[in-house]
Amino acid sequence: MISIVVPTYNEKDNICPLLARIHGALGSIPHEVIFVDDSTDETPKVIADIAQDDPTVVLRHRDDEKGLATAVVLGFKLAKGDYVACMDADLQHPPEVLLDMYAAMRAHADMAIPSRFIPGGSDGGLDLYRKIVSGSARYMGKIILPCLRHISDPTSGLFMIRRELLKDAVLNPIGWKIMVEVIAMCPVKKVLETPYAFHDRESGESKLSTKVSLQYIKQLINLFFNAKNKGRGMRVARWSPAKLAEKKAAIK
Repeated sequence: MISIVVPTYNEKDNICPLLARIHGALGSIPHEVIFVDDSTDETPKVIADIAQDDPTVVLRHRDDEKGLATAVVLGFKLAKGDYVACMDADLQHPPEVLLDMYAAMRAHADMAIPSRFIPGGSDGGLDLYRKIVSGSARYMGKIILPCLRHISDPTSGLFMIRRELLKDAVLNPIGWKIMVEVIAMCPVKKVLETPYAFHDRESGESKLSTKVSLQYIKQLINLFFNAKNKGRGMRVARWSPAKLAEKKAAIK
């Protein structure tokens, strides 16, 4: 089974289309969608109403804590699947890539990472300012953490990992960059990258801020001293669009 962890903060208009696309992408593949919600709007009510009729939907609303990364860590603890995916609720991460990641996991990857920066991928959903900020964060991470150096898109937050690798990991993320924390603190040895196109938000506002950027820098400094995964023995493979299509066809 696949557990899909989706942190939410005021995303009420995206919940229904997100779930429709997740179910459409995975079809009969067993899956659950775990929403860890910090919202101040009607998002938790929307999710709760859907959960009454959809047994694949799990809701955990938090009043006493905020933050994307800690929400994802809580989602990891609630997950029951063999594979655990993480994605945003704003549809910038297209739910259709869940099948791409599942195909990579079935090819014995420890971690599947869709990438905007390999052939077939695109970061066209970002404006110039956000491309500059995103690129700076990406290369800063690669310079500071050896385990990120061969991964083309380590900061997007879109990934799937074997749940067993999360079991003993001590995750104390700061801010938003949960995937960086997972790679640095889990015994990930084989990564498979698949191409994907990043999209603009369907609804709501971007949560990028100076505070988020400063939290990321603090996170990198902390991981520089405490990372368990030093990158030794890590292998990063990349699938072309043609190979990805072939692997997905074999699942159906």
